[in-house]
Amino acid sequence: SPEHVKHAEVMSDPRPLVAHVIYRFDTGGLENGIVNLINHMPVERYRHAIIALTEITDFRQRIWRDDVEFIALNKKPGHGIWLFPKLFALFRKLRPAIVHSRNLAALETQLPAWAAGVPVRIHGEHGRDVGDLDGSNVTYQRVRRFYQPFVSYYLALSRDLADYLIHQIHVPENKVLQVYNGVDADRFRPSEANESAPCCLFSRPEHWIVGTVGRMQSVKDQPTLTRAFVRALQIDPNLRPRLRLAMVGDGPLRNECQQLLAEAGLSEFSWLPGERGDIAAVMRSFDCFVLPSLAEGISNTILEAMASGLPVIATAVGGNADLVSAGVSGEIVPPANVEAMAQQICRLANHPDLARRMGRAGRENVEQKFSLNSMVAAYQGTYDRLLVDSGTLALRRAESS
Repeated sequence: SPEHVKHAEVMSDPRPLVAHVIYRFDTGGLENGIVNLINHMPVERYRHAIIALTEITDFRQRIWRDDVEFIALNKKPGHGIWLFPKLFALFRKLRPAIVHSRNLAALETQLPAWAAGVPVRIHGEHGRDVGDLDGSNVTYQRVRRFYQPFVSYYLALSRDLADYLIHQIHVPENKVLQVYNGVDADRFRPSEANESAPCCLFSRPEHWIVGTVGRMQSVKDQPTLTRAFVRALQIDPNLRPRLRLAMVGDGPLRNECQQLLAEAGLSEFSWLPGERGDIAAVMRSFDCFVLPSLAEGISNTILEAMASGLPVIATAVGGNADLVSAGVSGEIVPPANVEAMAQQICRLANHPDLARRMGRAGRENVEQKFSLNSMVAAYQGTYDRLLVDSGTLALRRAESS
């Protein structure tokens, strides 16, 4: 049958297979990082499969390559122990050289990967869960310690997460690599003169637009930004003709934010379009980017904003301070602190030259430290080294010769 022919072709393919395991493959920073990694890693080096424990959405279309397999397991809520036999059989069938799981929701797949004899098992920590904003959740610590023996190597996307793995989970330091995300600095770039903006409600330079992008869920805390915007106009009423708010994304907090703006009489001062497919163009229509999150790993949206030449106001959580140099490329404020955020919005809105200088500094930082090439090289180098250490790469080359 054609399926058996295709399977035979895959099995004879000398390129090692990386099985990326995540909870759900949908719009998000973690998922976008996988897309960038697969799209920009040399095709001749690795094959890839994406395994979602729940579902795979149309977001899969962001991957350009046509040799990537997508597998959705439709897991029900709760611990996925009933999925172990299915995962074991799947790993035995696919024979991946590497299983790369991401975040706590996918960590449990490391056990069936180990049982199935997968040579290299990598787990990535990308950010905090809403139920564990500071890493102190004892249950989550115990879960991570339980699965630690089945994991070959850890990738942490911030210094904060690397320290957590080493000091709280007691992972040996030589099994943890802190690796930054990369951003497509060609796609995300500063705006050009007279470039049309997708935000048709407001126009520059008449308006000075404070923007954010992200899923509107509790850990992202967009209501704090909404309240800070309202407060900024109270602090400095002279900003009313110019200051505007754009919040892009959908989720349970969108209605709450719209209601807060309506109660303040500022609905016409804001744009909440829901989810958009033209984020790079939307970013270029902003004058300042704000990330009000209660927890983060290394934020893709901060990197995208910096690549777009925007000053960034971000909360002092996770890896945000790894990215934003306070006073140079933006400002860091305490989480859930409306007043501090409002003060910084007022300051930058009243000093647009300072905001532009910060934006240029952020762009330069992205070009030097956070390029896609640097990210791909870090992941590919890790894959190569671990496969050589396991003896798998040499074996595969011998089999294919």
